Amino acid sequence: MNRYDLIEQFNLCFQQLEIEIKKLTDVLKNLTLLPSAVFELPEVSKEEEHDEVVRVTVSPYYDDEARDLTLKLMANLFIYDNAPHISSKRAIRLPGALCFSTDNQTFKFVKKQVEQINLLKKQLSDIVTKESGISKEERFDFVHNQLKGLITLNAYRTITLLSDPDTVRFGWANKNIIKNLTRNEVLTQLEKSREANRAVPPYTSEQWAERIDKEIITLSQLPENAKLKIKRPVKVQPIARVWYSELQKQVQYACPLPLLAFYIDKESDFKPVIGELPDYDANNIQIRHRPKAKKLELIIPRMHLYLEK
Repeated sequence: MNRYDLIEQFNLCFQQLEIEIKKLTDVLKNLTLLPSAVFELPEVSKEEEHDEVVRVTVSPYYDDEARDLTLKLMANLFIYDNAPHISSKRAIRLPGALCFSTDNQTFKFVKKQVEQINLLKKQLSDIVTKESGISKEERFDFVHNQLKGLITLNAYRTITLLSDPDTVRFGWANKNIIKNLTRNEVLTQLEKSREANRAVPPYTSEQWAERIDKEIITLSQLPENAKLKIKRPVKVQPIARVWYSELQKQVQYACPLPLLAFYIDKESDFKPVIGELPDYDANNIQIRHRPKAKKLELIIPRMHLYLEK
């Protein structure tokens, strides 16, 4: 696909995504809302965006207020939708659950809408990350040359639809992203970064190139069969734990957006069981099981790249 066709496909996909999100929010406004809850997290300023998260104090909102906050966030796709001091590198998260009472026909209709939105989100992501053929370093420029100020984290994240969950409860997750790599794979990444010739603040393009050159030398001195892994901590994030009694099964979901929980053909006095999200305190975490870790030597700090001993 040539570049002009790619750009046209990208823009058309995004325009359709905006249309479908508007359709969904219009429908959700008019459904019968059951007791619902969302938990607003503190704003993250540009100065704080790289800080370690030690404590998070949540602000709960219920029912109509919860729905209004959710619908607003679904359509929040650009940095200018936020206050100027808010970080654009940390997506706004709003864990919680919106609960609706519907008949089966309405549920199927909304389910189809949500599936279409999630499909468009995946297509948008695939255009940038796969079909374009551009390197990871070039993606930012490609996206923002077409849609200036787009928050890709918001645009790509999917909407989760549930049918008749028995309970929805919330908590926090700490984890690491771990990826095993060969020396040659890392060298290829570094060489692509070098060829992109970008300036990465606070470095000039020349200073950044010099830094990458040093990293390439460091990697080249390792044996070709060296076991390398990226072990990057992910900032703490809210999760939902959903229980289905009939299946005797619990399903855990990442919860950057409220879950949409539909209760089909219930009695008029039915109320869902929705838990509260507690405040997060890094000093009060209980780890049930910590597997014995292999010894690692940090090779390239900015990449969280380690050599396995």
